[in-house]
Amino acid sequence: MKQRIESLDLLRGLVMIIMALDHVRDYFHDDAFLYSPTDLSRTNVALFFTRWITHFCAPVFVFLAGISACLYGGKKGRKALSFFLFTRGVWLVLVELFIISLFRTFNLSFPFLNLQVIWVIGISMIVLSALIYVHRNLLLAVGIVLVAGHNLLDTVHVQGEGVLAFGWALLHDPKTFTYGHWIFVTRYPLLPWIGIMTMGYYIGRYYLPDYDPDERRPRLVMLGFGAIGLFLLLRGTNLYGDADHWSGQKSAVFTVLSFFNVTKYPPSLLYTLMTIGPALIFLAYTERPLGKWGVRVALFGRTAMFYYLAHILLIHIWALVGVVVSGYHLSDMILSGAVNAQPELKGYGFPLIVVYLVWVGLIVVLYPLCKWYDGYKRANQATRWWLSYI
Repeated sequence: MKQRIESLDLLRGLVMIIMALDHVRDYFHDDAFLYSPTDLSRTNVALFFTRWITHFCAPVFVFLAGISACLYGGKKGRKALSFFLFTRGVWLVLVELFIISLFRTFNLSFPFLNLQVIWVIGISMIVLSALIYVHRNLLLAVGIVLVAGHNLLDTVHVQGEGVLAFGWALLHDPKTFTYGHWIFVTRYPLLPWIGIMTMGYYIGRYYLPDYDPDERRPRLVMLGFGAIGLFLLLRGTNLYGDADHWSGQKSAVFTVLSFFNVTKYPPSLLYTLMTIGPALIFLAYTERPLGKWGVRVALFGRTAMFYYLAHILLIHIWALVGVVVSGYHLSDMILSGAVNAQPELKGYGFPLIVVYLVWVGLIVVLYPLCKWYDGYKRANQATRWWLSYI
């Protein structure tokens, strides 16, 4: 069991480290204020890769949350799991709306509510708290239908800012809504993400104590390469699975970039295959004792929620320093919307190499903080129930 848990923590820790790179880029890179890093008409290879590698983070994080839920249920039972999923889901929604929103903006009036990965994990957990009572085969079918079938809805849009439009945006169609003082952004529609977590929950049975470890690795490898193969087939033919088709570009390199430039909002079938497939292979081949660096990376995986909150807060604090150094006012980094859409920050930003240096520095600073929290949690989890929610 220890090795299996370590392999999950290793993958989770790795994607947490990579995730921070994208968030640092949001607050520090000069081009982040001008165009998308996946805009092939303006980007470059280094910038595209900087964004593309972070595509693995959200789906792997959500998928692993499903696996972890299955492991929790294996220890505590289905009733305890359902209660935990529901209550933790509600807690995560509140964290996204109030704590993370505050850390992202430093604005106590909460004008910008960006419903992102913590929100979608919370809602997915609430839904999963009911789904765990259905037959496993039906559960798998629900996950497959949501992940593979939601692209059939790509052409369905509801205009305006009414209740129906907002509800549909929450389910599938990312949009921005302005209601008086508040801006709501629904960048993580629920349908595909619920499917990803549900499939993770189903795969979690491979890690239960009564499952034969000798069968787990070949199954993970088979599923992983199967997902990659299906991605290559569907993407190569532009047959189905992503509304944004690839095409020939100005050079062979940019044609390759076009091939891998799949849709994240909402996560297309091809986006999910491209990210979850390699993750399954990674899990299959990391079931062994961790080396020195592996242990350090896994630490971030064990303290994922603490890490997430801390890294958002630290990035924004460091960005305050960045705007002052760049000659802007400190108040310019008190945000009323997305950081890269803040009019007061026009012209702000640093070269990509600075983004990478800040990212490395952030990980170095986070390591002792997460190590402290990991020790505190291990020592007190038996007597402080709330630690299982962070």
